[in-house]
Amino acid sequence: MPQHQHQPQLLGQFLHRVPVSLHGHLFDDGRLDELTELFTEDVVYDVSAFGQGELAGIAAIRDAALVLGAANPVAHHVTNIVITDDLGDDRVRVRSKGLGVMADGRCGSVSYEDVVVRRDGAWRIARRRVEARRVPWNGVTRA
Repeated sequence: MPQHQHQPQLLGQFLHRVPVSLHGHLFDDGRLDELTELFTEDVVYDVSAFGQGELAGIAAIRDAALVLGAANPVAHHVTNIVITDDLGDDRVRVRSKGLGVMADGRCGSVSYEDVVVRRDGAWRIARRRVEARRVPWNGVTRA
């Protein structure tokens, strides 16, 4: 049976237990002390597309957000959540889109590529790669 036929059931179970969109609520509310609700303690957060490399662990993510300070978006919106692969052993690959709204009204778009794991009955993001979306169609042009 193709992987996508399992997606509605997996997505419903996943979103019920840890909505990826919790990201926006925690960051936008400044609730950085609650990032354990979203990430594993040993999360790898790859923001190489923004020149920051890979951040290892929740403390590194929290520190990077604090250093960025007022340059952080005032709003993070996560949408278009799709479970792309059931990796087995309580691991799934999830893809989603993100919109960041800055204080001056400018917006940016990203894609999130996540590996989400279930540990002790709770789903958390163990790896996240953030890809900047800077050109239409990801640069694909007519051949």
